[in-house]
Amino acid sequence: MALTFCLTFAASLLIGLLATRQVRNFAVNRGLGLTQARDRDVHTLPVPRVGGMAIFAALALVLTGVLLAQHFFAATHVIAFGDIVPLIFPATLMFILGLYDDMFHASPWFKLGIEILAAVPIYMSGLRVVSIPMVAGNYTFGAVLSFVFTVLWVLLITNAFNLVDGLDGLAVGSALFSTLVMFVMALINGYLAVAVVALALAGVTAGFLRFNFNPATIFLGDSGSLFIGFVLSVLSLAARSKSSTMMAVAIPIVSFGLPIMEVGLSAIRRFLSGKPLFRPDRQHIHHKLLERGFTHRQAVVILYAVSGGCALLSALLLHPGGPTVGIVLFALGGGIWIGVQHLRYHEVFELGRVARRTMQQKQIIVNNLAIRRATERIAAACSMSELQSLLHETFEMNAFDGFELRPGFEQGAGMIWRTEEFYRWERPRPARRRGDSHWALAVQLVSGAGSNCGELILYRRSQEEPLQLDINLITDEFQRALGRALENIFAQETFCFAEQHAAAMAEGLHRQPAVY
Repeated sequence: MALTFCLTFAASLLIGLLATRQVRNFAVNRGLGLTQARDRDVHTLPVPRVGGMAIFAALALVLTGVLLAQHFFAATHVIAFGDIVPLIFPATLMFILGLYDDMFHASPWFKLGIEILAAVPIYMSGLRVVSIPMVAGNYTFGAVLSFVFTVLWVLLITNAFNLVDGLDGLAVGSALFSTLVMFVMALINGYLAVAVVALALAGVTAGFLRFNFNPATIFLGDSGSLFIGFVLSVLSLAARSKSSTMMAVAIPIVSFGLPIMEVGLSAIRRFLSGKPLFRPDRQHIHHKLLERGFTHRQAVVILYAVSGGCALLSALLLHPGGPTVGIVLFALGGGIWIGVQHLRYHEVFELGRVARRTMQQKQIIVNNLAIRRATERIAAACSMSELQSLLHETFEMNAFDGFELRPGFEQGAGMIWRTEEFYRWERPRPARRRGDSHWALAVQLVSGAGSNCGELILYRRSQEEPLQLDINLITDEFQRALGRALENIFAQETFCFAEQHAAAMAEGLHRQPAVY
């Protein structure tokens, strides 16, 4: 048995090398699949994108050779033609889809439809997702749910490897680690035919990697990435244990850690950014590593290490016991958290901000209620001194570090500022640190008649702690109430001045001596 596996891997490695060289030379000589660099690509020179032809042809040759060798030379058979029949049509369809996309650029929805069509024969052959213990416990899915989850799994893994195919050798190297895990899983669960197919794919991808590593002379293309991803999704269904234990589901998921994480991040990024889910961009993990200053090879090696780590963690789950599961979950969670933080995705920071704001919601409610209550009191202020006192009381207990009230009134095309009534308050300043800065929010105050009656300037020192207040309360209700209060105070002062002036005039007339 060991000799069969060794010969299978050696033959697939050699055939992968020869097939890749022949396909590359043929494509270059005929100009087949040569495409110019796109905005999201990291290469600058035309390179053939038909590496899938080499992968597909080499795997077909290896499996045919294994079947013939068993028929003529082996007493016992580890794989039969019937074992790979369910895979032949859908895998070929996936290869043709990818090749068509490499040549003519198929639309995302067309590709999705063909991928779903290719998943149907897999489900009909009995390779299905029948339960997800970590979500549904020991519940076994009915036919409809089983079909849906089987299709979703095939789509996820197929497109995951297509997404990570952004750097020379990245998708192929990641697939190589995952394929070896599938081989070990199949051996442990007694699926020798699956083990042979997985080992053949591992050898072929290893041979292809010789020409695909940076600087690549041939690219995998969609014909290769979709084909490899599809075959691996089927192998993971075929190699898993028939039991409904959590490990039977967790091992394939962990082994595909990098591609699945790429899919998850891409979906979250594009959803939060309001961008179409299928629109390509330059925000993938490998692009982020390049932005951080890593070279092409360094970025690939780092992601190889991630794929290798995921493969190792999934291998540990093959024999769960003691603290193994806890260690794997801790390593995965910690690794993903640290990695995402260092990649500096703006969307992830926004999610963190929302989470922090949710935890601080009580204090935000307290501050908002203080502004709402102050709005009611300010609207009824009768004098400038009372208004200043209310503003002082409001912002002293809030998140701002100071404010300045500048009353005035419009006259013609300009403003007449009542500088003698300017009022400024500032919180005691702590020791100034290097890099400290301030920001200010200027709120224009408008009377009920629509004329400008001054402005309120709010100050805040630069702090790591976010402003725990709904700023819309300041720029809406509070702003209108303050404007109306100033308008009433101005009107009252004008009325008092008019009364005093009339009284003075009346008293002056009364004291004027009579003339006879």
